[in-house]
Amino acid sequence: MVLLEAFGPSLWLANGPQVYFFKFPFPTRMAVAQLPPDDDNGDDGLWVWSPTVLTPELAEEVAALGTPRHIVSPNRFHNLFLKEWHERWPEAKLLAPPGLAKHRSDLQFEPDELGDVSHPAWAAVIDQVVFRGSFALEEVVFFHRPSRTAIFGDLVLRLDPAAATGLKGWIMRMVGVVGEEGSTPRDLRMTFFRREPTRAARD
Repeated sequence: MVLLEAFGPSLWLANGPQVYFFKFPFPTRMAVAQLPPDDDNGDDGLWVWSPTVLTPELAEEVAALGTPRHIVSPNRFHNLFLKEWHERWPEAKLLAPPGLAKHRSDLQFEPDELGDVSHPAWAAVIDQVVFRGSFALEEVVFFHRPSRTAIFGDLVLRLDPAAATGLKGWIMRMVGVVGEEGSTPRDLRMTFFRREPTRAARD
C-alpha cells in the first residue's frame, strides 16, 4: 500500500495514526515537498512538514523521493514524532515554530524559530507566515507555490463525520470541525484577542 500520495507538483501527503488531545481523537497528516537543488549537498532535498509516526514502509517511500533536509513543525502541538524522524535523518535541520523549542529541550532545533520570512532553502518554492493574536496557539502557515497549496495545521480542521460519534462527536460538531469543508474551530477563534496581527498574517 502506498503511503505517500502525490497531491500536486513536487508535493506528497501521508496520513498517520489517530492521536488524542484532551481525550479527543484527531487524525494526523504530514506533507513532503521537493526542494530545489542544494549547493552544499548537490541533490534535491526534501522538506518534511509535521511528520507522523515513522514506519519502515513510510521511511522507504520517503527515501525513494530523496533525503529529508528540513523537518518543520507548524505549531507547538505538532511534536510527537519529530525525535524519531531526526534520529533517522540526523543531518536534517529541525525547525521549530514559536514556543516549541522551550517545551522540547530534548530536541536539537535550529537556533532561529520559524517566522514570517521563508528559510533560504525553500524560499523559492514555499512561502510562510506566522498567524499571531491567539493566547492559545501561534501557527506557521505555509504556501507551496508549485502546487498552489496552503498548508495548515490546527488553524483549519476537518474531521470525518463517520468518526464524530457520541458525546465527543457532538462537541466536535458544535465547534464546527466536522463536515465536508475545513474551518477554524469556534473555541480557537475565541482565543484571538489581538485581531490586528491575525489580519496582517491573513492579508
